[in-house]
Amino acid sequence: MKLRIIASALLFAAAFTGAKAQSSIQNPMTQAVLAVYAEELAADPSNYGIYLARADEYYRHSEYIKALDDVTKVLQLAPEKDEDVRLRSYILRAGIYNETHRPQEALNDLKEAIKIAPDSYSVVYQKANTDYTLGNLADAKTGFIKLERLNARTAEPYIGQARIAVKENNLGLANELLEKAVGVDPSNAEIYVRRASVRKQMGDHNGAVGDFILALSCDSKNERAINALLEYGSTNYPATMAGLTNAISTAPEVGMYRYIRAVVAQAHFHYLAAINDYQEILDKKIYNYYGIYASIAECNYCLGNYTEALDNADRALSMITDNASYYVVKSRILRALGRNDDAIKVAAQALAVDRQSNEALTEMALAYVGTGNYEEASNLLGEAMLNDAENATYPMLRAWIYEKYLNKEKNARALYEQVSQMENFYLDNPRSLKGFALLFLGDKEAGDRWMNNILRTVVDFDGLIHYYAACYYCQSGDLDKAMECAQKALTLGYANYHNWTENNDGRITVAPLRDDLKFLNMLHRHDSIFGKE
Repeated sequence: MKLRIIASALLFAAAFTGAKAQSSIQNPMTQAVLAVYAEELAADPSNYGIYLARADEYYRHSEYIKALDDVTKVLQLAPEKDEDVRLRSYILRAGIYNETHRPQEALNDLKEAIKIAPDSYSVVYQKANTDYTLGNLADAKTGFIKLERLNARTAEPYIGQARIAVKENNLGLANELLEKAVGVDPSNAEIYVRRASVRKQMGDHNGAVGDFILALSCDSKNERAINALLEYGSTNYPATMAGLTNAISTAPEVGMYRYIRAVVAQAHFHYLAAINDYQEILDKKIYNYYGIYASIAECNYCLGNYTEALDNADRALSMITDNASYYVVKSRILRALGRNDDAIKVAAQALAVDRQSNEALTEMALAYVGTGNYEEASNLLGEAMLNDAENATYPMLRAWIYEKYLNKEKNARALYEQVSQMENFYLDNPRSLKGFALLFLGDKEAGDRWMNNILRTVVDFDGLIHYYAACYYCQSGDLDKAMECAQKALTLGYANYHNWTENNDGRITVAPLRDDLKFLNMLHRHDSIFGKE
């Protein structure tokens, strides 16, 4: 699923490019600059140049509302003859409108900018893309053709025209234009990323995956290609894996391809395949990264191989001691081994590295549940809720503790209601847990509609959706349907043996099936996906 893919993408990007600190509006340097702007505007409120400079600063930090206020003041104050300032302001405000999903307002400003600078490449480019977004294909095509006239040695005119050709169902022309785009600069990784996006639009999934890999062959640290490829795996797993397998066969000593394949496999619960690739990397020494041991540890944990998992977690931590996620993995393994006191200590080490780690807070809370310290467990989950108010996991776990251990039914009900109101009813992600909350509030009919809608409308690529469905029907009391969903999840390759057999954290589990001989036989028939043959 998408959330797991994004997490894997971030892990991979960190592995290859190192931690990349993002500029923050709270940065002391930025705050000092903003303070100077404020002083100058206090002295002269009509200084539109300062408003524009501050608007630029706000925009760079994604403070779009503040940037919009300032740039609008510029356009109110700047005289018509100051065309340079007005041009910059229209372009900036159009960018703000596009970032805040207001393309018609953006187009209005770009039309004003075009009047000032009709042959500005950046203005024509922005307007063409905005016209495309609005469905003004004729105007967009005119814009992209003009871009080609202004500068034929860039790929964007051809990429833009290709996107329009796809909309017009002229795939032959689209392919010709894409070839022109690549021909402009065949060693530029970004061109392949852009071509992949159009090929994806065309439904050419194999071609798109191939382009992501070509981008990485040009620039192994291209994060757009890495993240796009990993996310692509969530909806086109076979094409993604086939493309990576072909790349590995062509360049077996390039550890990056094998590592990405392992990450994609792990993200889709194919843990044996992931471990094989991780181990191959280590054995052949084609890529040296201590995080591989943590990844192997997590895979083994999910397969129920806790001792082996613990060995690999310790190996990762012997190489680096300031990574909170590695401590979290170790804490989780220790809980599975019944060593809750040790799990608490390791979770504390994770929090010492990152006090805001919700994974560490959750692990410590669940370990406290294992020791009978329910109040402290509840408090820790409350802290996690404050850190991330949109994640349903924390209130659902806390409600379970209130309900099962603390005899606080009203508190539990309030949390279930909170989750039930978090997002739209027919949300297509079972991890929203909305239907579970409705079920636990006593509204089984609404919960059933939620779950049935997901099963009816969302393609399950890796068994995760049917695993959640099995959990849901276990809790609703429909064990026959839970068994059907479990069978489907296993058939699709959902190989998290820990979740199938041991996970008792909260109420979202398949625990009611575990005493059923039919379920145990079903698991046994799928021993191959768990490596237990």
